[in-house]
Amino acid sequence: MVAATGLLAADNGDRPERPNVVIVITDDQGYGDLSCLGNPRLKTPNIDAVHDQSVRLTDYHVAPTCSPTRSAFLTGHWTNRTGVWHTIMGRSMLRENEVTMGDVFTAGGYLTAMFGKWHLGDNYPYRPEDRGFGEVMRHGGGGVGQTPDHWDNAYFDGAYWHNSKVTPVEGFCTDVFFDYAKRFIRKQAAAQQPFLAYIATNAPHGPMHCPPEFSKPYADLGDKLANFYGMIANIDQNVGQLEDLLTELGIRENTILIFTTDNGTSSGDQVFNAGMRGKKGSFYDGGHRVPFFIRWPAAELQGGRDINTLTGYTDVLPTLISLCRIAPPEDVVFDGVDLSPLLFENADAWPDRILVTDSQRVKDPIKWKSSAVMTDRWRLCNGKELYEIELDPGQRTDVAAKHPEVVQRLRAFYEAWWKELEPTFAQSTAIHLGNPAENPSRLTSHDWITTRMTPWNQSQVRAAMNGPANTGFWNVKVTRPGHYQVRLRRWPKETDQPIATALPPGDPVPGQRAFRETPGKAITPVKATLQIGEATRTQSVPDGAKEVVFDLDLQPQTTTLSATFQTDDGQVYGAYYAYVEYIP
Repeated sequence: MVAATGLLAADNGDRPERPNVVIVITDDQGYGDLSCLGNPRLKTPNIDAVHDQSVRLTDYHVAPTCSPTRSAFLTGHWTNRTGVWHTIMGRSMLRENEVTMGDVFTAGGYLTAMFGKWHLGDNYPYRPEDRGFGEVMRHGGGGVGQTPDHWDNAYFDGAYWHNSKVTPVEGFCTDVFFDYAKRFIRKQAAAQQPFLAYIATNAPHGPMHCPPEFSKPYADLGDKLANFYGMIANIDQNVGQLEDLLTELGIRENTILIFTTDNGTSSGDQVFNAGMRGKKGSFYDGGHRVPFFIRWPAAELQGGRDINTLTGYTDVLPTLISLCRIAPPEDVVFDGVDLSPLLFENADAWPDRILVTDSQRVKDPIKWKSSAVMTDRWRLCNGKELYEIELDPGQRTDVAAKHPEVVQRLRAFYEAWWKELEPTFAQSTAIHLGNPAENPSRLTSHDWITTRMTPWNQSQVRAAMNGPANTGFWNVKVTRPGHYQVRLRRWPKETDQPIATALPPGDPVPGQRAFRETPGKAITPVKATLQIGEATRTQSVPDGAKEVVFDLDLQPQTTTLSATFQTDDGQVYGAYYAYVEYIP
């Protein structure tokens, strides 16, 4: 490993055993999107109270986008090592060989649950219920209304997957996820069972929707920002209610509470960005420096204290393993380190670390792309620009020419880091077919592997994105020999609509235009083509057909699967949904 992994944890002999763990991680909320961190307009009193009571990592870094952060946060491994360097295109699925926080805590005797946004795979073996989380309540894909999500979901009401089953819900998405989390917490507290609750909101990720009572105070900022801030205000209310529950149940003292976010702001920089340059997706600090508050009253981890040392998302899992005194996974070497010495003020000789983050968002990683190599003092961006961060927190003055020795040292670290990770890039994830844990498997265009854009949200499916630029293939693994049926669909099963039909726009919800408000375009396919491995099959599309069914016998193999519809005039549309079932 390139990263420092041999730091000794502080003596934890006096700490309480088996604390509960509650993690709240929000989506697209940046460092400056909290009133406690200087935002002059947004009001977040409940999160501010957590901030005031917590130890705060002020120089904590993640990836500049959603899935990559989650992969590192949950495994303690560099994002690119886990296979997750994009949010779509089959590059958001966490490799099978990774051991997650859910796995570790379950093995350690904890009851585990996740609520909200997973974004590390919607098929077996990548779902949270496959990765150590005992209870799961989640939406599909990277956000409500994206292609893998239940059809026509739009932040209010709809349906989510509760323990793998589609379950109707009522209310605003954030409220739903916190409500399910609170039920879980109440149940485990009554049973006196230690638990890990991972609450990952999709808010305030776009599209920008929220209950009007939360957006109204910010109406003068325009629809987009009013709803962005409104979603954060709603999260804040839910955090307050969560705090009340922990107090009511008498478990607040021995519960580790973490509040953090997954990348820089998507929208709040228009008002306040804490003096940083860049936002979500950027290699500058505004893209990846985010808040991180941790509180554990029973261990005196409280009181309001800043830690200004460079830290990152790969540190979270090894730190929690140490704090909770559970066994680390066998044969796993973390890229992150145990931060206990920092948290408990026992870090006189903390080393000058080097951390790397980047924003790939491509089919295959590209060296130096959108990268930041970081120390406490320096930021090397894209291997060329150098900033002395304490003197220049806004990263305005490139001092690479004045400090060539620093550039050389940081470039050398990155070169070794890349050399170590590069051999893993070819280990593509494959969706399992025929496994009893998910049969049939529901494949969506969100996970097409391609060098171009995929129809990753339901608005694009409704608009019938088509042609070679908007088709792709799935990596699949046939897990057992036998007979399979592959059902190709333009609309998902829950619509029960013919392939060729148009769909009316769905109902609006408070805030900006919802994905479901795009009218569903009619198409006129006459031929469906299925290719799996080297075999290609074609069938006609009958008038009024809701799906085209292919029957075939398959042997265990890892291969590719693609599916298209074609019109008489040669237009090609991907089969946005494919259902693959093993038939005993």
